[in-house]
Amino acid sequence: MVDNHGRNINYLRISITDRCNLRCRYCMPYTGVEKLEHFSILNLEEIARLVRIAAQAGIRKVRLTGGEHLVRKNVAQLIRYIRDIEEIDDISLTTNGTLFGSMAEELKDAGLDRINFSLDSMVADKFQYITRVGRLDTVMSAIDKALRLELHPVKINTVLIRGFNDDEILDFAAMAYERPLHVRFIEFMPIGDLQFWDRGNIISSQETKDIISGRYRLLDAKKIKGSGPARYFNLEGGQGSIGFISPMSNHFCSACNRIRMTAEGKLRGCLYDKREVDLKQAMENGASDEQLRQMFLETISSKPDKHHMNNGWGADNRRKMYQIGG
Repeated sequence: MVDNHGRNINYLRISITDRCNLRCRYCMPYTGVEKLEHFSILNLEEIARLVRIAAQAGIRKVRLTGGEHLVRKNVAQLIRYIRDIEEIDDISLTTNGTLFGSMAEELKDAGLDRINFSLDSMVADKFQYITRVGRLDTVMSAIDKALRLELHPVKINTVLIRGFNDDEILDFAAMAYERPLHVRFIEFMPIGDLQFWDRGNIISSQETKDIISGRYRLLDAKKIKGSGPARYFNLEGGQGSIGFISPMSNHFCSACNRIRMTAEGKLRGCLYDKREVDLKQAMENGASDEQLRQMFLETISSKPDKHHMNNGWGADNRRKMYQIGG
């Protein structure tokens, strides 16, 4: 399905819960958030129905997100449901890694293709500071398991924040050099707890690239599965790659191929687009599959040409990123 700006929209990101077992400072307040009631979120069968309908509208890739979606029960069953949809050829998930280790084999057996880990520091006390409650060793063990299970490409998402983890840029690069991991450096964005947000703490992708280029020779990488908005480089002689995601310094919107669905069944054309289509309400009102398909098509066709992240999150944007899906 091509939108009004000529982009092929084939990727659906689904938040299956707003809950999380961490409290990352740039994302959630320490006290957490007012949790959605169980009856207000989509059940697994409803999600599967909507993915099947989305596939009829041209969706081919699905990523499960949260919050931390692994806190929700029966995620493996949801993956099985999606795996049974013939048109879907790629199922992935993003996780903070704290629960993945004990579930990894079950998720792969259910049909999970690949995985992204969120990791903002490889220093234990800094990791605990930014997450408030997390343990670094648990996440590193989960990454090891994903590699052993060959859930490739295994990607690491690192939000760079000046004065916090910019001194670890070369350490992350070394991890990609030494192991078959794909480390993506993400520019700091106004996405959640705005008391922690400071524009002065943004490190541009170009600055990060310059630092890494001082130690490694960067070579344009071949297309990596699920590459999305990142621009990738191989480290000459290394096993993995480095990617740069530049929402603040260099819009990647012209190549965006995704739409988003929240845990309550609200469909958005863009993370920063305040317009939502209520699929859950439509289903409760007896909408047919064809009516729901038209709702997907309308969201795709009206997808905005670009985000307005540089203007800030906006007080009128009631949801934060953890409520929409990372």
